[in-house]
Amino acid sequence: MTTTERPLVVGVDGSDGSLAAVDWAVDEAARHGVPLRLVYGSLWERYESLTLLGGGPKRPAERLVSEHVVAAAAERARRREPGVKLFTAVHAQDPAEALLGAADDAFALVTGHRGRGELKGLLLGSVSLAVAARAHCPVIVVRGDRAALTGGHGRVLLGAGEPGTGDAAARFAVREAEVRGDTLDAVRAWRCPAHESADVAVLAEEPARYHEDRAITQLEELLRDPLAAHPAVTVRRTTVEGQARRVLVRHSAAADLVVVGARRRQGHFGLQLGRVAHTLLHHAACPVAVVPQEA
Repeated sequence: MTTTERPLVVGVDGSDGSLAAVDWAVDEAARHGVPLRLVYGSLWERYESLTLLGGGPKRPAERLVSEHVVAAAAERARRREPGVKLFTAVHAQDPAEALLGAADDAFALVTGHRGRGELKGLLLGSVSLAVAARAHCPVIVVRGDRAALTGGHGRVLLGAGEPGTGDAAARFAVREAEVRGDTLDAVRAWRCPAHESADVAVLAEEPARYHEDRAITQLEELLRDPLAAHPAVTVRRTTVEGQARRVLVRHSAAADLVVVGARRRQGHFGLQLGRVAHTLLHHAACPVAVVPQEA
C-alpha cells in the first residue's frame, strides 16, 4: 500500500470509550482521505472450548456478540461520514495482539482510553497502554472533554523532543495541524540542573539562560524540515522551564491533540514508553498521539 492507501485502524469493543474512538477516527480518516478499518479482538474460541470441556452451560457465543458490536460501530461510522471507505475485521485473538497485527500496514491506530471490562478506577486501559507502547505506527488514544474531541480549540500541541529522536513526532504534528487548519503549539521544556545553580540569584541566571537558549535552538532545528515541507502551517514556539510531562499536561487543556514521540528499539520486547508519553496517556485533557521513532 502507498502511504495514502494505508487504513486508519480503530479498536472497537462496544464500550463508551471505543465509541468515542470510532467518532474521532472517522473524522480523522475523512481529513486525511484514508480508509477506516474497525477491528475487534477476542479470545472467544478459547473461552467457549473451556466452557464445553467443563460441562457448564454454554454462554451466548462471543463471536455473535463481537459481530454485533462491529456492525453497530460500522453503522455509526457510516452515519457520521458516509464518504469514508470502511472495512471491518473480527479476530480470535487477544485484543492488543489483534490491533498490533492490524497496525503493521496502518496509517495510524486509534483506541479509546479504556475498554469494555476495564476497572472503573483505571486511568488508562491495559489494551490502550500495550498498543501505545509497542506499535510501530502512530497510536492515538482518544480521551478528553467535548471541546477537545470535536476540535474546538483549533490547536495541535507538539511535545518537542530532541532533534534526531523526535523528528517523526514533529512531522506528524505539523501534518495534523495542516489538515485541520489548526495552529501548531510547539513546546520544548527545559530544566537547569541543580548542581549548575548558585545560591546568589545573579550568578544563577547564566546557567538558566544557557539551557533556555539551547532549548530554543533545538526547537528550531526540530521544526525546520517539517515546516519547510508544510509552509502554510502557523506555529507558535514556546520554551518553558519545568518537567516536560507536567508542562504538557497543563498545555493539553487548550489543545485538540497532543503529539509526543516514543523510541522503538529493534529486538526489544516489553513496554517502550518514556515518562512523558506515559503521563500524558493517563492525564492529558485531550487525545494523545504517540509517534514511534525507530532507533
